[in-house]
Parts: sequence; C-alpha cells; structure tokens
Amino acid sequence: MTFDEYNDFCRSLPATTYVVQWGGAHVWKVGGKVFAIGGWEKSDQPAFSFKTSELDFEILRDEPGYRPAPYLASRGFKWIQQYEVPEGGQELLEYYLKESHRLVSLGLTKKLQRELGLNQSQ
Repeated sequence: MTFDEYNDFCRSLPATTYVVQWGGAHVWKVGGKVFAIGGWEKSDQPAFSFKTSELDFEILRDEPGYRPAPYLASRGFKWIQQYEVPEGGQELLEYYLKESHRLVSLGLTKKLQRELGLNQSQ
C-alpha cells in the first residue's frame, strides 16, 4: 500500500481528520484521537502503525512484516506497525486500520460518538 492508498482508505472511514506531524508522519484521527500513523520507517518502504486488540497484538507481534509499533508499544500501548507487506498485506492492513478506527472511536465519550454519528445501534 502506498501513502496515497493509505490516505484514501483512512479518509473513507467515518468522522476522520488528517494531519502531518511527528516528522512528516501521515496521522489519521477520529474524534481527535489517533487511530493510524503512516511513516516512521527508515527504509524506503512505507510503514503503517495502528491500534489493536490485546489478542491481535499478541498474534501480530511475531508475524512476518509486523512488529510492536516503535515508541507506542514500548510505552504499553497495543499498537502494531506493518513495515513489510506480507501475503495479502493490503487487505489485512485495511482490516486492521478499520478495526483501529473502531477501537479508538469506542474510547470516545458517548456524547462525542453520538455527535460524530459513530457506533450507533440501529
């Protein structure tokens, strides 16, 4: 996935905002909270970091192409970085970005979730 594809996908998720910060990283937020970071890899390949569930963190941390996200995971946060594209990588990355968006949005206040039209039962 290129940065353009990553940005287009994150832009398609509900109630998102985009900012470039932390040395040029492509940062996506929902309700003002970060759910995805594109950048932070020293090679010429894009790297993408995202919040995960505890179970996904334990599974992905040892999978090829994934690692605990630099800086975030070392501070106890359940964030993973995809730094190489594994088999089926783009589809998996899209799944994990969407899941990260969901996890972060669930951490917002109920009032803010309602204002943003997120997580509303039908």
